[in-house]
Amino acid sequence: MWALSVVPADVQDRDGGCWLLAAARRWLPRVREVIVDRGFSRRFVEFVRAVCRWAVATTARPPAGFAVQPRRWVVERTFGWLVGYRRLRCEYEYHPETSEAMIQAAMIDLMLRRLHPVD
Repeated sequence: MWALSVVPADVQDRDGGCWLLAAARRWLPRVREVIVDRGFSRRFVEFVRAVCRWAVATTARPPAGFAVQPRRWVVERTFGWLVGYRRLRCEYEYHPETSEAMIQAAMIDLMLRRLHPVD
């Protein structure tokens, strides 16, 4: 995970995304494209193109039934990994910063287990 931002429920995803990407563009210079779902507005897309100078790809509406969406599986797989941590299954935290710390700790654990598997 390259960047993470947990925002309170009264903040729209697109606004939190703007804050996150504006900060992340400084330390992610090689990023050229951002993939977002249809919930992000035109204002968000214009912000990313103007401020970050990145291309924005919006996922298409899935057809009726199940269909694998390009690159969407990466996000869903990561959510699946995080659900393996009991503290991340439900939202127990009062402060967004605590949630961010728990997610970062889980991702560190996942990376370390992949780098040095314990039998």
